[in-house]
Amino acid sequence: MTDIIQRGLYFEEFEVGARYLHRPGRTATEADNVLFTTLTMNTQALHLEAAFAEAGEFGQRLINSMWTLSTMVGASVAQLTQGTLVAQLGLHDISFPHPLFAGDTLYTESVITEKRLSNSRPGQGIVTITHTGRNQDGVVVATATRTALMYCRPEEG
Repeated sequence: MTDIIQRGLYFEEFEVGARYLHRPGRTATEADNVLFTTLTMNTQALHLEAAFAEAGEFGQRLINSMWTLSTMVGASVAQLTQGTLVAQLGLHDISFPHPLFAGDTLYTESVITEKRLSNSRPGQGIVTITHTGRNQDGVVVATATRTALMYCRPEEG
């Protein structure tokens, strides 16, 4: 019998231009929003206060955008970085072009946009990943570019 361990990709396995569709999606709930918002000490009424949010532009509470960002990155872990990530180096070009609401389902895809071996860390490489989150209707609700330091494939021996 062969043992197969679930893991992310080693540096060499990333292919620039490859697109990964992370499934299943994640339906955002009111409980997710309130818990995440209060755990992170975010007192924004748009996330916590129904009466305030109902009187605003969107007519209802918005899912905390940091929940959306965290969930997008989290959705990619099993396929891309589980056990093969050295460190996350940064997030940039983050945008939230459309709100996410309780009851919406977030679907995430990731595209590998760049990769290079590390100049200062032998056996490691830097991979740039662009994450896109869409709701159940295919509307883009978030994008973010992530730079990750990844392990190279271990030498067999």
